[in-house]
Amino acid sequence: MKEANTTVCLSFDNDNSNKMRLRENVEEGLRSIQSNLLRTILTALIIAIGITSLVGILTAIDGIKSSVDSSFADLGANTFTVQNYITNRGRSGGRREKSFPPISYRESVQFANIFRENFKATVALSSNIGGAVQANYGSVKTNPNSNVIGGDDLYLTINGYKIDFGRNINRNDMENALNVTVLGQEIARKLFGKLNPINKSITFMGAKYTVIGVLEKKGSLGENGNSDRIILIPLNNARGLAANRALTYNITASAPDIADGAYIVEEARGLMRRIRNDELGAPDSFSIERADAIAKDFENITGYLRMGGFGIGIITLLGASIALMNIMLVSVTERTREIGIRKSLGATPKVIRLQFLIEAIVVCIIGGIGGLLLGILVGNVISNSISSESSFVIPWLWMAMGIAICVAVGVLSGIYPAIKASRLDPIEALRYE
Repeated sequence: MKEANTTVCLSFDNDNSNKMRLRENVEEGLRSIQSNLLRTILTALIIAIGITSLVGILTAIDGIKSSVDSSFADLGANTFTVQNYITNRGRSGGRREKSFPPISYRESVQFANIFRENFKATVALSSNIGGAVQANYGSVKTNPNSNVIGGDDLYLTINGYKIDFGRNINRNDMENALNVTVLGQEIARKLFGKLNPINKSITFMGAKYTVIGVLEKKGSLGENGNSDRIILIPLNNARGLAANRALTYNITASAPDIADGAYIVEEARGLMRRIRNDELGAPDSFSIERADAIAKDFENITGYLRMGGFGIGIITLLGASIALMNIMLVSVTERTREIGIRKSLGATPKVIRLQFLIEAIVVCIIGGIGGLLLGILVGNVISNSISSESSFVIPWLWMAMGIAICVAVGVLSGIYPAIKASRLDPIEALRYE
């Protein structure tokens, strides 16, 4: 019984001894870092730059994706657009691609009437009248980058726009083809500044229109790259403004039930084929784009971007780890005499190795924390400069991964210098000057 008690006591003493030795090594490593503060800061900066590049790129990608997801959420996953067939304007597989006539006003109206009646769906019609238009209010002019859209009273709702003040186009505006317009936020701000634009007249494409509403800020995702630069006019009025120019019409529809999304799209395809007299077995003479399909495509793209960003960040950290290893080797050389003294006082090779490893890991963690903060800031600045609607993103996953990578870099960079230090002969080390 006494032998068993003695064994337990010895084991407990060994555990306490190991814990004390580990704590002493940590304290010794921290003291060494404090005594070489400038070198520690410079070394930490190397790691911080690597982590900043890694976390910054990934944060920027997450911020942009968040903005895009928000824009698609406004449209709804059950929204789709029937539009003119898009060709590559060239040859495909050695053969010239077939071109199809654009969707006409008669076809779009016929589709909308039947689709609304059969499926109780929301359907909006629109046409792009001009994509490089300059608008005037008195002597104030916009840049020639406004996008004039002819749309009906449902166009704004189904495309996720919201009225900031004023009103939307109504049925009376449509039926009487009135010269009224709803402006995007950027256009209104450019022309009127802080003035109230409602009931004021602006001129574009040689015609005068009365402003009846202003849209809320939407961001860069939308019509021709910026939804804040659109000028919406009644569709019947737009047909007259285009004069003899042939227009192509887009049909945006939303199924009442998201579960019926795929079924509704196929029904829409069948209806449009009948309206346009597409022959059995022939390809569609139009195209259908689903909002959720575009979102999925963007998700795939961001996946590739993340892989690329992660690769760039890892390469940068590899360079930082080599620099850290070089600095740790210099530190071993500078502290050869100190290592000899510690060994002569009873420090084992394991203790010496642990001390240098702890120093490398602590330096990496210090640099990593600074790099994380800077990377989050840089990433959010980049995403907001690309899309003004991006929200502030804190990438917890990338932060955790960044700290883990810092520890791994510390171990990889410090292991060789630590082994070299632990193998020094104490007598030769004491002679080192």
